[in-house]
Amino acid sequence: MRQGGLVSPIPSARGRLADGAIGRPAIDWEQRYRRTVITSDTLATACVVAGIGNFFGARDAANWHEKWGILAFGTELLVLASLAVSRAWAPAVLGQGAEEFRRLGRSLFTATVVLALGGIALTSRNIKLWIFVAIPAIALVTMTMRYVLRLWLHKQRKEGRCLRPVLAAGSAATVRDLITRTRKFPHLGWRVDAVCTTDGITLDGDLLDGVPVVGRLTDVAQHVHRDGYRVVAVTPDPHWSPDRLQRLAWNLEGSDAEMVVAPVLMEVAGPRLHVDAVLGIPLLRVSMPTFTGGRRAVKGVVDRLGAAVLLVLFGPLMLLVATLVLVDSRGGAFYRQRRVGKDGHEFTMLKFRTMVVGADQARARLAALNEGAGPLFKMRRDPRVTRVGSVLRRYSLDELPQLFNVLTGSMSLVGPRPPLPEECAAYDPDIRRRLLVKPGLTGLWQISGRSDLSWEEAVRLDLRYVEDWSLALDTVILWKTLRAVLYGQGAY
Repeated sequence: MRQGGLVSPIPSARGRLADGAIGRPAIDWEQRYRRTVITSDTLATACVVAGIGNFFGARDAANWHEKWGILAFGTELLVLASLAVSRAWAPAVLGQGAEEFRRLGRSLFTATVVLALGGIALTSRNIKLWIFVAIPAIALVTMTMRYVLRLWLHKQRKEGRCLRPVLAAGSAATVRDLITRTRKFPHLGWRVDAVCTTDGITLDGDLLDGVPVVGRLTDVAQHVHRDGYRVVAVTPDPHWSPDRLQRLAWNLEGSDAEMVVAPVLMEVAGPRLHVDAVLGIPLLRVSMPTFTGGRRAVKGVVDRLGAAVLLVLFGPLMLLVATLVLVDSRGGAFYRQRRVGKDGHEFTMLKFRTMVVGADQARARLAALNEGAGPLFKMRRDPRVTRVGSVLRRYSLDELPQLFNVLTGSMSLVGPRPPLPEECAAYDPDIRRRLLVKPGLTGLWQISGRSDLSWEEAVRLDLRYVEDWSLALDTVILWKTLRAVLYGQGAY
């Protein structure tokens, strides 16, 4: 029961909640974090608008109030209103995946369109400054601040704080999988503190992977109202019929809990899922994955422009690396290899050479020492790798020449890694879906552990990218790639 706004602890039944507190404190940190984000966005917008207004308005001080003051105030008000209307401050998306930045970008785009239309209507000659300078500057500052706040939040979660207490309800196997995933990825903010299963096992202090089993699936709502869980994660189980799920949703009304149901299509998410009401029946509509069209055209333009810019920026570094490769061992600076790209078409991929000459022929002798997953051949201490090559591999510098592949259109900045022809020949039909998009210089595999991942997990990540691709997801992957490269995790 609730006492003084808190939920009374029942340690023997349900363990501890997030932050070592019970119920309400888990909500308090969410509210504090949301207020911090709103304050950050407001201050960032105000500073950018004030800076631009003061710099350019000082040149026309006599008309400051008429020309600059109104536009500055209007721009700030419009940006904040767009953020609120687009629900960019919704607790459910703060610190969670690409959706946070997608909503932020959508709200700023909306503000830009409204500002442009308003400027045209008012025939303001100064509106271009606010559209082409102020809004992009606001986007840069707010997104940077959001990322900094997210890093802080993820750090707290890795230390066991700022987590949402979860009651998992489903079969033992699916709940165990959920527990494993939440422990592996604490930055997502979930911690399974209690479990309800079909039979409740023995209901006498039993544990499922260290988590107390507190009851049967019929007891879920009772435990939520009593113990103040923030999330009810419903995992697959024959018990969950439509009527029982609806009754559970009704019984959870009045609590602070968010009910999350794992759909059968586990790897389909993001912009492809839509909930529609048809003939009074709620239906989950799954749209087709996008492989052509306007967004893909934008991706192609961004790929080529991005590759050109990166080649200019990294040009001196690439010259230095090429020189070191030549000095370190006999052979050329580049290694050319046939890979399989979009729709199964082969192309020649470029890399800096990291192995001795004749390494391909020596692979057969090392087959028994293979540490790679599935059809991949990997060795942590491959004797064929040169001294310079080991450093290049650790920080992925050997991949830089693939920017030429991106520039010519055979690869993308983001996508599944391009397989070898012999690897591709061993693919079953499901795995061949990786070939529906261009291979990438980086991807979900790159930022999730690289060679440390199992073959099944690597394939799952690639297929998830193919199914759920979006420009926002590409942006997040590119951003996280920098950290993955600096730490060198899973690179060998």
